Amino acid sequence: MAKTEKQKTKTKETAEGAKKQARYFEAVGRRKTASARVRIWEDKSGKFSINNKDYNTYLSVEKLASSVSAPLRKIKMLNKFSVSAKVNGGGITGQAEAVRHGLARALTMYDPDLRTTLKKSGYLKRDPRKVERKKPGLKKARKAAQWSKR
Repeated sequence: MAKTEKQKTKTKETAEGAKKQARYFEAVGRRKTASARVRIWEDKSGKFSINNKDYNTYLSVEKLASSVSAPLRKIKMLNKFSVSAKVNGGGITGQAEAVRHGLARALTMYDPDLRTTLKKSGYLKRDPRKVERKKPGLKKARKAAQWSKR
C-alpha cells in the first residue's frame, strides 16, 4: 500500500508485540493567525483532544467547544472518530475555528461524499478576515484625529 500525502499510515506496537496498522487522515485548518493540524482515526472511543488536553478543558467556553465538534455533529458521526489536534498561534476563538476547519477538511479526505454536506454548512470555507494593519499618521487602522473645518 503506497503512502500518499493525504492518507498516512502509522504502525503501532501492540501489547503482544505484533504490528497493527492505525490509519488516520490529517488536514490543516487556519483562521486569522491560528493554524491547526488535525488527525482523525476511525475509532469508537470518540476521544477529542486539542494540544493533548480534552477539548472541553482546552476550550472553556461552551460555544467554542460546540463549534469545534460541529462538523462531526452535522454528519452524525460524533462518536465514530477519535480526533487529535495540535494548534498554535492566535487567540482561543481563532484556534477553535482553525480546528473546526481542519476537522472538516480531514472528514472530506475520509469520505469525499461528505463534502457537499460540510460545504453547505460553511465548514470548508477558510474565513479570510484578519486584523487590518495600523496606518502611519492614524491612531488605529482607520481612526484619525478629529478634523475641524475652521
